[in-house]
Amino acid sequence: MDTVTYPESKVVRFIEENFIPLRLLSDSKPYSEKYNVKWTPTLITLSPEAQEHHRTVGFFGPEELIPSLLLGLGKYHYENDRFDEALVRLEQLVDGYAQSGSAPEAIFLCGVCRYKCSHDSKPLKEAYEKLTAAFPDSEWTKRAYPYRLL
Repeated sequence: MDTVTYPESKVVRFIEENFIPLRLLSDSKPYSEKYNVKWTPTLITLSPEAQEHHRTVGFFGPEELIPSLLLGLGKYHYENDRFDEALVRLEQLVDGYAQSGSAPEAIFLCGVCRYKCSHDSKPLKEAYEKLTAAFPDSEWTKRAYPYRLL
């Protein structure tokens, strides 16, 4: 990723605007043990309290790295009950990177966030329908399967 992804200006700008990056060797103890790093590259989205919210393992090109990082930001906000902030990041991912590997999980989480904000089940069913149309074989479509009954 050093020669293809990280030097990409769009990636540099996105990371500078949204993260405090820290680079460690994969065998840097105690962090490699604490975060169970077994392969490189491993990118982990942590909260300021060092709680893990998202992880990617292996090479990502620029077109996949930014959506994955957006997903990490969305999950950070979601897991801290900041559903409106999570939606901003997740919708940014879905709108800007609709065909990325991170999009199905983002669509699923958008439905969950909207439900958590409104307690109306309609967004869950809408997420399932969107997943079925765009990603019929995704694990996230399968996870949303029960929402078809709402």
